[in-house]
Amino acid sequence: MILVTGASGNVGAVVARELRAVGADVRLGARSPALDAADEVEFDFTDPGTWAGAFDGVTSMFLVRPPAIGNVSRDLLPAVAAARDAGVEHVVFLSLQGAEKNKVVPHATVEAWLRASGLTWTFVRASFFHQNLSTTHVSDVRDRDEILVPAGKGATAFVDAEDVGAVAAAALLDPARHRDRAWTVTGPRALTYGQVAEILTAELGRPIRYPRPGALRYVRHARRTLGMPWGMVAVTTAIYTTARLGLAAGLTDDVRTVLGREPIDFTAFAHRERDAWNPNRTAPQTGGSRATGTDDPEDTP
Repeated sequence: MILVTGASGNVGAVVARELRAVGADVRLGARSPALDAADEVEFDFTDPGTWAGAFDGVTSMFLVRPPAIGNVSRDLLPAVAAARDAGVEHVVFLSLQGAEKNKVVPHATVEAWLRASGLTWTFVRASFFHQNLSTTHVSDVRDRDEILVPAGKGATAFVDAEDVGAVAAAALLDPARHRDRAWTVTGPRALTYGQVAEILTAELGRPIRYPRPGALRYVRHARRTLGMPWGMVAVTTAIYTTARLGLAAGLTDDVRTVLGREPIDFTAFAHRERDAWNPNRTAPQTGGSRATGTDDPEDTP
């Protein structure tokens, strides 16, 4: 049995779909399970009363840190320890690119704990999701024809959540092959936001601007226009500053190695998701309405 947390998030939904497609025995952890979903079970990282039922019979687990959980030592790792004690043997953790070098991010704490836990593990370290442009920043492109992030001229190694989820599913289906390995999953090329704006301009048939705002302008915009909470504003500002400094452009061949195919390019993503930026359509924000936590694409560099 495989337990998938964050199954309504960008990556978790792909993981669940990939596992179901090959007939794997899957259980989805959700804070409020749907009454008609036989494969969903109540689960909350911060509610020990939900752990026993979620972990019963589970041998592998896809672990996503809910964005609302900042103190992982207090609010997430006790649940993972309980999973180990209940018989879970392998954990595939959705981490982020560079977590091994950045001890400040909560993902680094989770990685360190898993290394010492006695569990086998796979870290799927994702670069910055394509999907951030069709979710978090969708209204900027759709309604204002611009991308307003403080990344300067720095390039970013974008990745598609489809690729991230497929790599995670592969690790869940074959723990022996992926035992105690870290995969850093990126797309095929690093792009500046100026290049992203050019791709969107070509795809949408209207000019999309990238005015290269500074951090202060972005903070005001994120709070007043996008309605981000202060914590998310701080994290995203730091991430885009990393890109501005040229530290977010690293590429790997890990998608090709694991999946045996090319990673999805941003141009293909933009074509696939072009309706999200249609001014006549209100695109829903992706994320977990019922799952224990969504993937946190804005925590990836």
